[in-house]
Amino acid sequence: MAKRSKQKKSAEIKESPEAVLNSQQQRFHSILIGLQEHGTVAVDDLSAQLGVSVVTIRRDLDILEQQGLLRRTHGGAVSIEPLFYEPFKKDRSFQEQVERLANEKRRIGRAAATLINAGDTIAITPGTTTAEIIRGLPLDSRITVVTNTVNIAMELSKRKDVSVFVTGGHLHGEWFSLIGPSATRSLENMLIHTMFIGADGIDAQWGLSCFSSDEAELNSTMAAHARQHIAVVDHTKFGVVANWRICQTPMIQKLITDSGATDEMIAPFQKLGIEVIRV
Repeated sequence: MAKRSKQKKSAEIKESPEAVLNSQQQRFHSILIGLQEHGTVAVDDLSAQLGVSVVTIRRDLDILEQQGLLRRTHGGAVSIEPLFYEPFKKDRSFQEQVERLANEKRRIGRAAATLINAGDTIAITPGTTTAEIIRGLPLDSRITVVTNTVNIAMELSKRKDVSVFVTGGHLHGEWFSLIGPSATRSLENMLIHTMFIGADGIDAQWGLSCFSSDEAELNSTMAAHARQHIAVVDHTKFGVVANWRICQTPMIQKLITDSGATDEMIAPFQKLGIEVIRV
């Protein structure tokens, strides 16, 4: 009788296949969130955090690598980079642009991603800061991303939960943007819930601006089709007045920047009723 009772108890403790699968999916989610936040994860840290063996974590990472969601390294994994970037890995100017204020840009991007709701249609302008937004998108987002940027479309190509609309046009500039009349016309019947705007400069009087007239024109058209406008700029962009305006300051509802932005820098925008988020 005691033996039968013990066997029954053991059977009750054993997880069902469905429970095992759910547990694995939860670990996958935690691993990918960790990569979004930090760009890298370690096997030992994940084992302690998730309460499973190192062997289990290694197996999880192998599965996620097979799915193209990360790249395995010795002792952990890193965020995967599209093959699109391979020709630029030895380009010093490109690498400097990517690495400059990388942590600040990552924080800005993650903060912006938290403002996106399921079902939204969002627009993303070119730039290293805006690229961090799509890297921070929650899993199972069920959103539409409108962009004139080739690299953003490439990075989202494996996301089955994200619908991507690319404007088309002529390829231009160092950050893979598409410009021209055909790109502008493609936005004519588009309704955008939220537009995230990166810029070369932001000034309370002049607004958001960039150094390319073609990019400014396209981004201005995109802004005209958006209900909400959120500026995403690091602190070095404050006070910079570039040649071509994207939009005037009162058009912005929110401004996300890093903690390097001083009270004096953000005060003029707060005075205009713009919500400023420093991360």
